[in-house]
Amino acid sequence: MHEKHLYEYAVIRVVPKVEREEFINVGLMLFCKRQKYLRIEHQIPAEKIRLCCPDFDVEQLEENLTSFTKICSGKQEGGPIAEFEIAERFRWLTAVRSSSIQTSRPHPGFSTDLDKTFEKLYTELVL
Repeated sequence: MHEKHLYEYAVIRVVPKVEREEFINVGLMLFCKRQKYLRIEHQIPAEKIRLCCPDFDVEQLEENLTSFTKICSGKQEGGPIAEFEIAERFRWLTAVRSSSIQTSRPHPGFSTDLDKTFEKLYTELVL
């Protein structure tokens, strides 16, 4: 029998007009402390975003989400936050903010295969 691991995930959202509070899911982060697992992926539906806000800066969004990825993966070019422990990076990335990039509250679950769980959640919530 495969061991089940407690994980948390958060959906990454873009909020084209913060004052309207409408969002589009663009990515997912999945974290498991026990397995020292932190994974992030994103995709930007530029057309959909521009339908909500024609002058939205999609290039800046890509730059910002790339920073999220660098922090998540612990890469040196991710700056000082990327040097935090995995749990601290996840908590920092999922902190409540009122910017155009936000995350859902973390949601818990159990998984015997974190990559498979990530793929399933990403397909259901982002694609």
